[in-house]
Amino acid sequence: MHNKTKMTQLLNKDYKNWISEIKSKIRSVQIKAATAVNITLIQFYWELGGMITEKQTAWGTGFLENMSNDLKDEFPDMKGFSVTNLKYCKLFYKQFYFSPQLGDEQNPNSPQLGDENLLPFLKQIPWGHIKLLIDKIKDPDQAKFYIQETIKNAWGRETLALQIKTDLFHRQGNAITNFETTLPNPLSDLAQQTLKDPYVFDFMTMAIPFYEKDIEKQLVTHITKFLLELGKGFAFIGQQFHLEIAQNDYYIDLLFYHTRLKCYVVIELKNTKFIPEYAGKLNFYLSAVDSLIKQDDDKPTIGILLCREKNNIEAEFALRDLNKPMGVSEFQFTEILPEALKSSLPSIEELENELKQLE
Repeated sequence: MHNKTKMTQLLNKDYKNWISEIKSKIRSVQIKAATAVNITLIQFYWELGGMITEKQTAWGTGFLENMSNDLKDEFPDMKGFSVTNLKYCKLFYKQFYFSPQLGDEQNPNSPQLGDENLLPFLKQIPWGHIKLLIDKIKDPDQAKFYIQETIKNAWGRETLALQIKTDLFHRQGNAITNFETTLPNPLSDLAQQTLKDPYVFDFMTMAIPFYEKDIEKQLVTHITKFLLELGKGFAFIGQQFHLEIAQNDYYIDLLFYHTRLKCYVVIELKNTKFIPEYAGKLNFYLSAVDSLIKQDDDKPTIGILLCREKNNIEAEFALRDLNKPMGVSEFQFTEILPEALKSSLPSIEELENELKQLE
């Protein structure tokens, strides 16, 4: 009986491993199938946009409604044949790959956001993402940037919309740093592109007056959204991370590890304008982390000073002769409540008590 039970347990274990492998294969097939469908759909929409552009020159815009009705009557189970979507197909073709030989000769300067070489990349993102790019982006370089970042980071549509809204294109790699003199290539270039300026904390609602501890607390509370704003590769280690140096206690505001840079990242928050003394204190923390925490196979620890505002020239001078890699960026909130309004709002504790009473 004991042997039978043992055999059953082994079979159950083998079955669990086997069924787990089957599930993984099914997921892989689902992803490949969805990707194949998306590739076919985007190619079709682009070709359809070209056909509409060609005929619209001769027929005007009135035929789109008839076209929409005819296609929906013939293919009632298929979506994508509304007049609005047909117009998006036309814009997709014209804005990304418009060729003057196929129509619109009266407007040869119509926007072109790329060339044929970009089409394989566009086929890797959903149609909803492409419509968003059509609505929001007119500059070719920006379009390519957001397409590549979407693929690299597997952004959903809402995330892409957020990154466009907060102008990631102009913020990425824009921080004042000393990486060029403190880090070897290509690590210095990769680290530079990792930082932004400014950082936009649109997921936080702050009420005046607020303090560094308030900001820090909310960033940790909203750690998932904070990590999204920091960018791919950041792993959260701790808040008010304790270091003991010469029998004195020190606390790092926020400590991260960057999986691509292979290094610790110290973030110090300053709810004020940048002053040079902040760089000296951060340099001290970086030395401490390198000595007390960093492993032999880790790269040098990087520091980020987040301030409410900064003077770029002043920041450059402050970092110039420091031997530890660090950068200075501003941070912004999109929503700040006045103190009077804050006092009229219920606290988290009050809301929790109300919910308990309802239960």
